[in-house]
Amino acid sequence: MPNPKRKHTPHRRDSRRSANSKLTAPNAGKCSHCGAPKQPHKVCPECGFYNGKLIVARKVKKTAAAQEAQQEAPKK
Repeated sequence: MPNPKRKHTPHRRDSRRSANSKLTAPNAGKCSHCGAPKQPHKVCPECGFYNGKLIVARKVKKTAAAQEAQQEAPKK
């Protein structure tokens, strides 16, 4: 097997390794329905809307006040 005749310089080695550090974060747009940040061409993770249409139904979490009101209601 052939072997290298000369050692690669640290600059050449480090330049090769630094290629992955130049990756950028994906763009973030605003959801047209709720205004939350979302990636373009993806369903909004907050409300489940895409292009003005409901694609994924999201479960609504009950607040503490709603849970207390439900517990205080008389049971029949």
